[in-house]
Amino acid sequence: MRMLNSINDLKRINFGQSVPKHSLLLLHWFANVVDIDNNNVIQLTFDPNSGDYGSHHYGNFERLLDPLPHGNIRHRYYTVGNLNQGTSVRLPQYVLHPPIEYAGRNRDRIIFRVRNTGPQASQWILQVYLTQHYETSEHQGTRYDPEHTYQVTTNLLREIRQFSIRYTLVRKLQLLSNNPNSSLNGSFCTS
Repeated sequence: MRMLNSINDLKRINFGQSVPKHSLLLLHWFANVVDIDNNNVIQLTFDPNSGDYGSHHYGNFERLLDPLPHGNIRHRYYTVGNLNQGTSVRLPQYVLHPPIEYAGRNRDRIIFRVRNTGPQASQWILQVYLTQHYETSEHQGTRYDPEHTYQVTTNLLREIRQFSIRYTLVRKLQLLSNNPNSSLNGSFCTS
């Protein structure tokens, strides 16, 4: 599985062709909805067990990801990103109703692995993945496509947080891909 550690790694992905551009909006939302502390510990700010943002348990039955520790009920996978989930805590409008150039077919998802730290404590995110369902023409049902599944690092989430929606991540990636020697720096950050 490929790892995405930086914006420069993101620009190597063929967004709009093999990977929906909408994935970038979903990833931007996720990077900004979680808490990341100075020790790179990611904590959830919503309850996936309650279906917040349409999140729900992901069983990993197709063995897309590493198996969870056997017998350890504190570890679980969840997925988020289904635009058709009617829940009380909804995804923001820029994810649900993006500009036409970012619209997808509701295939992209984020999967995250959580460790529960106790009955009243918060949930730590141990791993984050960006993935997508197969195309319907591939007759795979609702399975995720391992060829288009990427592990997302805390570093990339931090870099993504530097962008506002007014200056979208997609536009920045287009600029970077036109100049292969460029990299993310403070001059591109917006508020």
